[in-house]
Formats: sequence, C-alpha cells, structure tokens
Amino acid sequence: MRHAVLYLLSALALPASVHAALSNADEGAWQPGSDSLRASAAGITLPQSAGSLSLTKSGEISDQGKGLDNYAQFASADGVVQATAYVYMPSYADAAISAYMTDKAIHEHFGPETRRTAYDVTAAGQYRNAAIRSVYNGADGQLVTEAAFVHAGRWLIKLRVTGPVDRAQDVKSGMDAMLRDMRFDDGATPTQVTARDVAPCPVADGPGARVVTDRASADDQPAESLFPRDGKDGLCVRGTVQVADDSYDILQASGSGPNSPVLVPLNDAGKVMRFDRLSQGDGYRLTMHQVGRTDIYGAYDRIPTRQQIAAIIDGSDKSVATLVRSKTLTADGGTTVSYKSGGR
Repeated sequence: MRHAVLYLLSALALPASVHAALSNADEGAWQPGSDSLRASAAGITLPQSAGSLSLTKSGEISDQGKGLDNYAQFASADGVVQATAYVYMPSYADAAISAYMTDKAIHEHFGPETRRTAYDVTAAGQYRNAAIRSVYNGADGQLVTEAAFVHAGRWLIKLRVTGPVDRAQDVKSGMDAMLRDMRFDDGATPTQVTARDVAPCPVADGPGARVVTDRASADDQPAESLFPRDGKDGLCVRGTVQVADDSYDILQASGSGPNSPVLVPLNDAGKVMRFDRLSQGDGYRLTMHQVGRTDIYGAYDRIPTRQQIAAIIDGSDKSVATLVRSKTLTADGGTTVSYKSGGR
C-alpha cells in the first residue's frame, strides 16, 4: 500500500467502557508516568491527557520490541474525537516531507471536498518554530482533522486529531495541548522548521540512465547536504511517476536545475528514494530509506527517467543498480552496517 495514512486516520471510536479496558502503555517502547508517557529511546515525552482527550492505548506498529515505530492513541470520553501520536525513526527524517506526504494522503483518502484551511509553523514544547501544523475541513463532508510534524534528533513525531465538525474546538484544544505539553530530552532537540508550499518545476526526461558499475564503491558517500531539509529551503515537483494506480512526485530543490539531486517519497511513513550526486566524479547514488534502515545501491550516470524510476519502484527493472550495503539503525542510536558480497 502506498500510504501508511491508515495508521494516521483510522483510530476507531471507542466507548468509555472499552477505554478503561485498554492497557495504558507497552512498556517495551514507552514509560508511563503519573500524567505523562515517555518514548524511552527517543527521549520524547507526551502528556497522557490533552484537552478533552485521554490516553487509551500505546505500543509499536512494526518491528515489535525494537522501539523504532511507536504510537499512542487518545480519545474523548465519548470516543467521538480521536487522536494518535507517532514517534518513529525513519533513516531520512524530514518534517516537511512528512507533512507533504500526509497532505497528499489526506486529500486522496477523503476526496476533493477536503480543504486545507491552515498551514503554518508553531511551537512544540518549549521550542519555537519546531512544528509544522495543518488543519483540514470537509473530510468525508463532516470531519475536521489537525496534523502536526516535529523532527527531533533522529526521530519524527506525527500528531493527528480528528473529530466531527461540531467538535472542532475539541480537536483544536487537543492538538494545542499535545504540542504545548510535549517535552524533549537534550539529545532530542527539535529542528527549526518552515512550512512551504511545493510548486511545480517540470524537467523533461533525458536519455535513459545507465548503471555505472565501476563507481559503485560501498565507501563512496553521496553529497547529502545539497538537499533541503525540514522546509528550510524550497522544494518543487520535477515530475510524477505513475506505478499502476499510484503516483509519486519527484522532488528537487527549487531553482537547482535539471542536474539536481532528487528525492521520491514513497509513503507518508518515512519510505523515501533518493538519487544524490557522488562526492567524487559524476553520477548519482541510489539510496532507499525506511524506518530503521537504509539500503545503499550503486550509481547511475545520470538521473533515471520517470519510466526507469517506476520500474525500480515496482521491481520490474532488471538492470537496477546493485545493493552495495545496508545500514540498520537501533533505537539507542546504534548502527549496524552489512556489505553485500563484493561490495567492499
């Protein structure tokens, strides 16, 4: 499935009797306090109550026991207003990309009547300009949704509060409280973010890219710093890749020209494809990111065409660059590097 937004939007309305029966915390990922819930490895603390919302359940979405992909669910006493907080570690953490992909997913899921009525930067905990915040009205004709995104250390925090239009004030007060009462350890200081719209900057495909085998060294690092992070600089849509019924935008830095490094977000849960310039010589390294893992491939002599990128995504490209090494992340900050045979 292209979007992981079902995690973001599918919290079910639960009656108060069920709330009482749910466990408050999966202590493998979370440490509950008297009025707080701490994602232990991330050093990020959430309130157990936010406006009219109270914690109902918490745990891990995937990779059980690793603490890399954590969630906490909240609900009003009548179960009508729902909220979810995600604290997760994608290997390419970017609040602006997460906000962009969640925006696309919300519009696609709820249809053309959905309107984004606010999009700005606000405080998270004690840090100013640390969260991108969006408000959506008209979802399914009767819902209001707020979402917020914070990049703190190696972690992303995604917040969602949803309720009926006549409970919009409860939705707003819930998001206000979650952002206000969030706390960060010293090693999880939030990054300053900027809310920017993403404009089109069409670039025609060039000749098909070729794999450059003699440059596929496992120790040749891409020049990562050239790509904007967390909305500090503008991004634009270079083109769109179609794979079956799904479409994926190819993003690059605004004003960077046709030879710019590019990034292709593959879902709203941290899965990203990148083509970065090699630090030495010509060519572009293919890198795939997801929660807790980076896969680094060989190089191409130029940016692949949209058709080639589509074939990489759906697995039909038989001439794709070879996997060279993988980096597996652990919640405590460790990294394990494994080399494919012949890659070192």
